[in-house]
Amino acid sequence: MSAGHPVAPLAGKVALITGASSGIGAAAARVFADQGAAVVLSARREDRLLDLVAGLRRTGAEATHWVADVRSGEEVGRAVEHSVECYGRLDIAFNNAGAGVPKEPMHRLADVNYELVMDTNVRGVWNCMRHEITAMLAGGGGAIINTSSVGGLVASSTAAPYIAAKHAVIGLTKAAAVEYAPHNIRVNAIAPGLTRSEMIDEWFRSSPEAEQRAYRSAPQGRAADPVEVAEAAAWLGSDRASFVTGATLSVDGGRTAW
Repeated sequence: MSAGHPVAPLAGKVALITGASSGIGAAAARVFADQGAAVVLSARREDRLLDLVAGLRRTGAEATHWVADVRSGEEVGRAVEHSVECYGRLDIAFNNAGAGVPKEPMHRLADVNYELVMDTNVRGVWNCMRHEITAMLAGGGGAIINTSSVGGLVASSTAAPYIAAKHAVIGLTKAAAVEYAPHNIRVNAIAPGLTRSEMIDEWFRSSPEAEQRAYRSAPQGRAADPVEVAEAAAWLGSDRASFVTGATLSVDGGRTAW
């Protein structure tokens, strides 16, 4: 238990995290484990999951992994089953896997790019929630956190499928929150702004001007560290947020306040 959390907020909880091999998902694996949860990490890149699980176990955390593509309901179902088989139940699910699209005007964007982002960001959340809710109903309740984006709250140019998908994530979140509130299942979303990641770092290296433009559009003048976003997800998954459901928490440094 870290000095930052004298009473581990997620102690005794079992958490499944998708998109866990990098970025916000990998940060969430560490934050959730640090706060006392047993974590099940899922993504497509098994080598990264193995490294992450090994690192967590060295700190004394309970951790395991399951390779799955969220576009496949069958694969997601097996990940949820693995969580229950390993730890007896599922208390928290952080549906963080996602995909972006090349920045192109709508009339030039290929159908394959539209399909990729919708299948991953919308169908992926749909697949995850259906299996997670089934497990949580059997276990007496739980908390689900879906990763949307500032793009789920406001629009920007040359990213139409992504904007549509992230708006849809918020709609699914609200619908599930209302439907399952009587069953002790809370469902919320986070809406991260610009966050450091492999993709963002590569973009900034290739275009320093883009980095400066991005920072000028952020009131705090910087990008988030993935840990800052993961901390918000951990709070929503904890009992400290027991009366919060159907909400979308912006973690954007004030971007959507402008």
